[in-house]
Amino acid sequence: MMSMVEASHKPSPKDIFLQLLAIVTLYGSVAGVLTLLFQFVNLQIPDPLSYGSAEGARSAIRFGVSSLVIVFPVYLWVMSFLARTYAKEPERKEIRIRKWLTYFTLFVAGLIIMGDLVALVNSFLNGELTTRFLLKILSVFLVASAVFWYYYWDMKDTKPAGMELFGWAVIAIVAGIVGISFFFVGSPKTERLRQFDQQRVNDLQSIQWQIVNYWQQKEKLPATLSDLNDPIGGFQVPMDPDPESGAVYSYVVKGGLTFELCADFSLPSNDGDVNEYAVPYIPVNPSIKFDGRWTHGTGRTCFERTIDPELYPPQKGLEKPVPVPARY
Repeated sequence: MMSMVEASHKPSPKDIFLQLLAIVTLYGSVAGVLTLLFQFVNLQIPDPLSYGSAEGARSAIRFGVSSLVIVFPVYLWVMSFLARTYAKEPERKEIRIRKWLTYFTLFVAGLIIMGDLVALVNSFLNGELTTRFLLKILSVFLVASAVFWYYYWDMKDTKPAGMELFGWAVIAIVAGIVGISFFFVGSPKTERLRQFDQQRVNDLQSIQWQIVNYWQQKEKLPATLSDLNDPIGGFQVPMDPDPESGAVYSYVVKGGLTFELCADFSLPSNDGDVNEYAVPYIPVNPSIKFDGRWTHGTGRTCFERTIDPELYPPQKGLEKPVPVPARY
């Protein structure tokens, strides 16, 4: 027979909505915290085998921060609202939907944690650095322990004395993690400057290979960058991506097959990632300054390149396909 409590306090749509919202925002908050902790480890202990890992980690941090600054405050508001409701009507804590969803939360959290642990162990067996593996395992353990501890006691009628202090500590820790994130990714303005620098590197790479192609076709270096403009091929020498700058990239022939490309950069490149701005498919010849890297400081930076005729032989005189006229 249904108890008097459940008979007088059947779950309303509002109760179901709030309980579901609390669970969803809890999942989102836990996922955001673990994402940030994992990427902190990836940036502090980079893996040379992970190409482009630094930029990938920074991108994941930005997404993690974006989710936390929205989802976590909503979770706090819902839990605060429910706490005030339970203080006025303690019997509402006995609503069956609340218990079911709480136990379901613990069940799903356990599955997610086991899944993360399986993925971490698999990464470790695939050769991930031991320190990275241990720190990520520790992150999962701490976050899981906090969730289980809180919800275990939340289901009890008597709560430990430090429950409220624990809640404030969690809020402080999450705020601290979000604050640390900006140390790794910088402010939105810094990120925009970094994207400008990345585009400058992409432009210089494109210009560089157009110069190599020009040499292969004509057996000489272009006198100016405007010689590379090709209305048929569709290449146009790019301008600096910063609309406030609008400058043209600098190109100087140093003699022989050596040339120099220069640009003005807003920030120094991040040397913490050994693969940043690397072009892995460029052949490396130890005898020439042509390693495919674009490490730069702040301000004017020049990159000297020398074309190796053995790696990039002239194509002049080779038979080329003749375009077939279209028939109508």
